Amino acid sequence: MEEQQQIIDATVAYVQRELAEAEGGHDWWHIYRVWNQTKRIAKSENVNMLVVELGALLHDIADSKFNGGDEEIGPAKAVAFMQQQGLSEEVIKHVENIVRYISFKGGHNENGFYSLELGVVQDADRLDAIGAIGIARAFNYGGFKNRMIYDPNISPVMQRSKEDYKHNNAPTINHFYEKLLLLRDKMNTETGKQLAAQRHQFMEQYLEQFYAEWEGM
Repeated sequence: MEEQQQIIDATVAYVQRELAEAEGGHDWWHIYRVWNQTKRIAKSENVNMLVVELGALLHDIADSKFNGGDEEIGPAKAVAFMQQQGLSEEVIKHVENIVRYISFKGGHNENGFYSLELGVVQDADRLDAIGAIGIARAFNYGGFKNRMIYDPNISPVMQRSKEDYKHNNAPTINHFYEKLLLLRDKMNTETGKQLAAQRHQFMEQYLEQFYAEWEGM
């Protein structure tokens, strides 16, 4: 148990160093929130705690959005770090698959690998994309990419291909319909579903207020 805690502590320090200059929606504090939420959800699930904690801590160690679209750099960095910690190949491969398959990617990442550990971390990550925090993160990233807040003449595009989703530069409000409002129905665990319902409702209330204010009401 002490050895596992030392590995977690080393991982926290590593992630904090690596993400010190990261965009505000994908920085250490995003990892911190997902990590805490992962532990909360895991209490109700029969999972390998070392795997879920490492998966949560390493899931965004090199997000492809900030690395030229390279989807291999994140899993590779996670594996290299875990090998340095002397972890078993079984744990390393499981965490690598969590890092590789956790992302939404326009809804085109449903196949290839699934485990309950992935489901727990994925729920925690998706919860951080919705509700009050999710709204803040969406507009922070939109500003980072110099996107419009809203344009009534640009409608959301549903069912984008994976490549179209990755290169989407639509207004931030469209992102609610293209991803955020879809996440409630993609949760894996009962705890995740319960938490997502409240956050989803908050986003609907926010959008109602947003459109009212847009029209000067």
